[in-house]
Amino acid sequence: MKESPIVGPRPAAKRFSAVMPSTVIRKYDYDPAARELAVLFITGRRYVYRDVPQWVFDEFASAFSKGRYFNAHIRDAYDHTEVTS
Repeated sequence: MKESPIVGPRPAAKRFSAVMPSTVIRKYDYDPAARELAVLFITGRRYVYRDVPQWVFDEFASAFSKGRYFNAHIRDAYDHTEVTS
């Protein structure tokens, strides 16, 4: 089990996806096994952020403003690639 700096040990999580009302983010998907967070923005651009810990995703998913949390804690903190069709 991994330990979160906020809540302590937690069991392995399952893949999570959500579509939501946001002015910045249209949809996100997290794969805990790969530690990848895929984010689809309102603009239609899609990025995959690698090596995102479960606890960071949990905080992101719980944040009142996903865009604000994303900009402050994920955008420039993790290696990422834009996914193009």
